[in-house]
Amino acid sequence: MENNSIFIEKLRSSGLRPTKQRIKICKLLFDRKKTFHFTINDLSKILKNEISKKISLATIYNTVHSFKKKGYLKEISVNKDKSYFDTNTSNHHHFLDINTNELIDLKNEDVHNIKIKKRIPGKKINSIEVLVKIENSN
Repeated sequence: MENNSIFIEKLRSSGLRPTKQRIKICKLLFDRKKTFHFTINDLSKILKNEISKKISLATIYNTVHSFKKKGYLKEISVNKDKSYFDTNTSNHHHFLDINTNELIDLKNEDVHNIKIKKRIPGKKINSIEVLVKIENSN
């Protein structure tokens, strides 16, 4: 996917002007074969190591949140202070390795028989996504 027009269109459809910095962010997120899980700080560190010109944290934050709002990214909140973003926007489950802070996809077929018995008046279940926290077994 070396053609920048794909990234430029993705930025424009998200309401963003396609600057060199945003195109770089877009390429890093979407020019890959495997799902990418990241925090804003993770993405900032990766970008800092890959390019010589600094991209502001505000630019990264605004770009990621615009992609999320458009539906190109999914946000997974693991606690009140930390959220991961996922390039796989389908409904699926995750392991969170609390030793390494790595988010790992868990296939739907690996989780069985989730039953929600409580209902909230005036609300319906949109999706069920399980976050399983794991740690070293030592």
